[in-house]
Amino acid sequence: MEYRQLGTSGLKVPALSFGAGTFGGRGPLFSAWGTSGVDQARRMVDLSLDHGVTLFDTADVYSDGASEEVLGAALKGRRDQVLISTKAALPTGEGPYDAGVSRSRLVRSVEAALRRLDTDHIDLFQLHAYDAAVPVEEVLATLDDLVRAGKIRYTGVSNYAGWQLMKGLSAAEKHGRPRFVAHQVYYSLVGRDYEWELMPLAKEEGVGAVVWSPLGWGRLTGKIRRGQPLPTNSRLHRTAQFGPPIEDEHLYRVVDALDEIAKETERTIPQIALNWLLCRPTVATVLIGARDEEQLEQNLGAVGWELTPEQVARLDAASEVMAPYPYYPYRTQAGFRRLNPPLV
Repeated sequence: MEYRQLGTSGLKVPALSFGAGTFGGRGPLFSAWGTSGVDQARRMVDLSLDHGVTLFDTADVYSDGASEEVLGAALKGRRDQVLISTKAALPTGEGPYDAGVSRSRLVRSVEAALRRLDTDHIDLFQLHAYDAAVPVEEVLATLDDLVRAGKIRYTGVSNYAGWQLMKGLSAAEKHGRPRFVAHQVYYSLVGRDYEWELMPLAKEEGVGAVVWSPLGWGRLTGKIRRGQPLPTNSRLHRTAQFGPPIEDEHLYRVVDALDEIAKETERTIPQIALNWLLCRPTVATVLIGARDEEQLEQNLGAVGWELTPEQVARLDAASEVMAPYPYYPYRTQAGFRRLNPPLV
């Protein structure tokens, strides 16, 4: 397993990390992702560690906290071998104090996560969404207190717009607070919006991308084909409404390119899609989830080899879409590109 610096921090993370959203199995969304209990989760942790995967990511909203509970139980006795990442901000109830990143909510959320995870610290704590109602200075001061108390080690965000992330980074520099070192983002061959603004910002400011849903909400498994109905066992029947829409022809064009390269490399379509992400600028780690050990074993095969530059170029061409304004001139017009060349 390759290990990479998380942004400009001193924390090293594996190129592939484990996303524990499949643990717990509560609720309509997360039960569709997976229903792993403690015994199966422990086997997946064993397999992950055998392959050098040492970062395990979860969140308080995953299965109403059950994901954290199952992960904590599965890691029992080997906490010093792993890194734990979790998140808070999204609503966990209907009450006025059950959502957001106010000081009281953050402190309570961290304390609750520590109990569920059965640990005394969180290695990477991320704000799961931007909360427009809370001053950024309050958020950063609270995170600073939690870092100084030893309850969290590093901080990051997830699902932020560029201006929201930059606002936090600027305020941290101004007030001497810990900087966000990670941005957990959606990025895949069928979802390349990250490249338009967030990737250049991450490169400039030293923020590492922690990639979620790298297979495009399950669309890049190789099971979805042109002219064929959606497989009856596809989780997209239950989860498609939660993710970004993707035009059918765009998906089929990407899958066609993946098919060709799968034949050339004797790798699976998911392995190729994951490997493509690992060679993108600013990507620190890619989260892989799995409903069982067989699926996890297959995803772990995405490392230890490289696509050729020509294969990468074919995947780039097949997955490219027109960026919206103001991004498209910098990608399509020579004068704009000369002043500010795209990273990819």
